[in-house]
Amino acid sequence: MLYPLKFKPLYKQRIWGGQLLKDMGKRLPEGEKIGESWEISGVEGDVSVVKNGALKGNSLQDLIEIYMDEMLGEKAFERYSTEFPILIKLIDAQDNLSIQVHPNDELAKKRHNAYGKTEMWYVIDHEPGAKLMVGFNQKVDKELYKKYLSEGRLDDLLTKYEVHKGDTFFIPAGTIHAIGKGILVAEIQQTSDITYRVFDYNRVDKDGKPRELHTELALDAIDYSEGGQYLIKREPVDNESINLVHCNYFDTNLLKIKGSCEKRFEIFDTFVTYVCLDGSLKIKWAEGEETLKRGESMLIPASIQRWTMEGEGTVLESYIPLDF
Repeated sequence: MLYPLKFKPLYKQRIWGGQLLKDMGKRLPEGEKIGESWEISGVEGDVSVVKNGALKGNSLQDLIEIYMDEMLGEKAFERYSTEFPILIKLIDAQDNLSIQVHPNDELAKKRHNAYGKTEMWYVIDHEPGAKLMVGFNQKVDKELYKKYLSEGRLDDLLTKYEVHKGDTFFIPAGTIHAIGKGILVAEIQQTSDITYRVFDYNRVDKDGKPRELHTELALDAIDYSEGGQYLIKREPVDNESINLVHCNYFDTNLLKIKGSCEKRFEIFDTFVTYVCLDGSLKIKWAEGEETLKRGESMLIPASIQRWTMEGEGTVLESYIPLDF
């Protein structure tokens, strides 16, 4: 019998990481620069493992192979088979991330036999004045891009945003981008770990060597068009799912719970994931209940179509859209 699942986080050391995820309730290895906590992952080699209930110790991959559309939903299973289609992370940027780009599905399939990477960020917290960069601030072609890159001033071509709590950024595959120093975000993305790093501020790794760049691979992956509607601002409404991002790969809503909220997904035929941004909630369904606290994530299998959320807290709610 399937039930709401919680997973052991997968911590990733990053040159730009820190220890801020402790504030989200994470038990981090002391003294290590942890930049990412992979909350729910089906990425090969980094598959999440259940940490609660009767299925504890089973991997997400195992459960999809056993339960198939009961886990994913019929349409999602037809499309993705036994691959879990989204990857959920918490990211602690204590320093600037590299300027980078991700390929779209077509290019990723051709080069890596993998999915591309369209993603979104939700700003959980930040230092005063913290900024990130998304998209070009002017019309750019390959030659102009290469000129600025070779001169070490690529960021002069990029649109900079000073962030605020609750800001959402939607980054389609092909969009050049970078998270700046002092920002804590939740990231929802396609299941893909393909990143083309194009500029890294001349940093070196722990062995003193420059980090690998993917200059040539990036040239055909970048969307050179000017700007886009990357920044999304939505205010929460008590006990109502407010859509932040609707795209071919995922729907993500902001949901603020105050008291009690009933969720009904009979017509959606999809799994649902939650990332708890603050507070503490009880998730109650016909066969039981489970807690969800700040910094925790949960996957509700498609076979569970109705549940109640009680308490006070704010979550990101994601699922596969009906109209993909």
